[in-house]
Amino acid sequence: MVDQTDAFLAFVADAKSKAQVSNGHHNQNYVHRLPENVARLVGQAPFTQVMVRIRRQGVLPVVIRTWQSEAALLRAVRDSLPHVPQCLHSGLGFAIHSYAEGVPLSAVCGNGKPVDTLIIKALADLLAQLTRVRRTALPLLPAVWPTNDTDSQAFLRTLALQADEQIRKPNWDEYGGLFKALGIPDIALLRFADRVPAMARRPYSLLHADLHRDNVIMTYDPGAAPLVCVDWELATYGDPLHDLATHLVRMRYPPHQWEEVIGAWVTAMQGHRPAAVTGYRADLCHYLDFERAQSVYPDVMRAAQSLERSFTQKSLDQATDEVCRALKEAAKPLRLRRVPRKEEISGALFRWLAARHDGDVSGRDWIAKAFDWERDRRVALPRGFGETAVRNALLAEGAAAAERVFKGTAHLNTVVQVPDYPHPLVVRRKLPDVSPREARHLDEHAVLRAIHTSKTQVAVPRVLALGKSYRGEPFALQTYVGLHPDQPPSHPVKGLLPHEADALVDQLCELTKVEYREIDSGVGQGAFYEWLTDELVCLVQGLPPESRRLARVIGLPDAGRLRQLLARHKVHRREAALLHGDLNPWNLVRRNDHLALTIIDWEMALVGDPLYELVRHIHLTPTKQAIRERMFDRWEKNLPAASTRNWRWDWRVYRGIEIVRSAYIDLDRQVTGVGLDAPNVRRAVDAYAETLKDAQVALGLPVRPLPNPYLGRAIAGEPRRSTRTG
Repeated sequence: MVDQTDAFLAFVADAKSKAQVSNGHHNQNYVHRLPENVARLVGQAPFTQVMVRIRRQGVLPVVIRTWQSEAALLRAVRDSLPHVPQCLHSGLGFAIHSYAEGVPLSAVCGNGKPVDTLIIKALADLLAQLTRVRRTALPLLPAVWPTNDTDSQAFLRTLALQADEQIRKPNWDEYGGLFKALGIPDIALLRFADRVPAMARRPYSLLHADLHRDNVIMTYDPGAAPLVCVDWELATYGDPLHDLATHLVRMRYPPHQWEEVIGAWVTAMQGHRPAAVTGYRADLCHYLDFERAQSVYPDVMRAAQSLERSFTQKSLDQATDEVCRALKEAAKPLRLRRVPRKEEISGALFRWLAARHDGDVSGRDWIAKAFDWERDRRVALPRGFGETAVRNALLAEGAAAAERVFKGTAHLNTVVQVPDYPHPLVVRRKLPDVSPREARHLDEHAVLRAIHTSKTQVAVPRVLALGKSYRGEPFALQTYVGLHPDQPPSHPVKGLLPHEADALVDQLCELTKVEYREIDSGVGQGAFYEWLTDELVCLVQGLPPESRRLARVIGLPDAGRLRQLLARHKVHRREAALLHGDLNPWNLVRRNDHLALTIIDWEMALVGDPLYELVRHIHLTPTKQAIRERMFDRWEKNLPAASTRNWRWDWRVYRGIEIVRSAYIDLDRQVTGVGLDAPNVRRAVDAYAETLKDAQVALGLPVRPLPNPYLGRAIAGEPRRSTRTG
């Protein structure tokens, strides 16, 4: 027995040191292969992939647990529910589960995105299948559980009382003063329990109680169940209507799909346990009220805890907004007298944080140290704009209102005004957890400086300072190019107007006059299309394993095959020029003069074929055929022949490679979730089904059916009109 224990502990330690980790709310999960000795102990073939689940330490107690052992529950239901992972072994603080190879629904159909009808029906059927499990098969329920297995009112009361017992009470010493300041009394959940009305009787059953997109795995193996439910830690036993309510809220369905989901659940339940739908229409609202009422406690505590990790005015604003949202949703079910104003919420959070640091927030000292900065000497400060002005800009960044903060795929941009400078400025920061898939070849500040030095008619921001602020966070300070600092900049998101199309082409032509060798003497060498192909192949090689695997499953070639397919094309040589590299609509800001547009975000600047710049812009921007032809005609007339020769043969080659690039990048964004809140990314991934087909056609590949029909529907989403043209 000691040898067995040592073998398991050694295996868990090896998984922690070598396997890829994914962090859930309550566990760290490691996918690892079983060595021969452990495989024998758990009755599996050697080197079988398994999931090692380790309970995270120091996590706030913010959930209701009916059973403390997930392993015991999984063992109890494995014969009744084939879509549930098997627990192969459990030990102190860890468990080894069978592994369902596949992709979470959230990776290909993120929160807020409509879910395909067949997937909704399948999920509803999974919930209905739980009625197969009888109480006698389950682990022993807590003594406080209702004894009558049809008393819906008693079950909801029990949930409210357990939320008070397991969520509020353990955290009250630390957060009670904050909750009181926010107007939430210590008996709020007890009062909710007292107000639970009489409801229709429904037979109890096993409930998952946390079925959201991260907990639904869409398998790759055609022989396996297409959908596998994971993470059963919050499972409980009671009214099936509670499972529907938590599923509706936590799946983040768009509002228009709620009725469809409810209808699918009713149909599925009528096929398994018809009595479970009795009175559902009248009673569902009570479970939804409970979900919103109990959520205010973890939401407030997590918001407050986030300030301990990073306290700035911006993080305080974000925490305030989160608490305000939670309070508004909980106000009706908890019958709060009023929802405090944001200023009150902000003050309460700040005072709570100050008290935890023994009053070390005296005056502005604790805040001010966050705005010390280290200058990057590559950028000289303009005359009359010294280091104090930069520090004032950083101070203003922390206090900026939400309407002055703009988040893109890779940067956080905050508009500020300082007394040392007459015009608005932008503090530009790279987002800390974003690793760009596409390589950056030139320094943005050097590109902008070269454009300004060239005196060409290209409208771009001016870099005023470059440096690092508190904790070594890099930033750039640029002039703001919007029309008003308190209004978001206007972008041509629906496509360029005729005069804007003319102005953009004129600026691209002017860009060919910039001396790019002053930026980097080594750029612009060699055949551009071959270089572009190499860059795309390297991008595909560098995608995370889960993105590469899903790409193969849906019919995109691996890097080696992609290189062969792209090598079939040849492009004529044209005079090289400085290119922006990412002229999507959100990198174009409207202005009120003859230039019409300012071009921002030069981080993807490169040197290459001017034709590529125009083709990539048309690919990234909704462009009507008339505008496209207008742009090409003006571009050809304005540039010398050395920059345009044979373009009519070559532009479709560039269009094809950009469609293929989008197929890989947009898929990776769906899998990883990186940048999905940026509008240009959201629009692109919403049209992914069409992008995938176009990419397969561009590569000369057959459009083949996917091995899992649910996977195809999740990726495709709702049919949409393409946002790319040309």
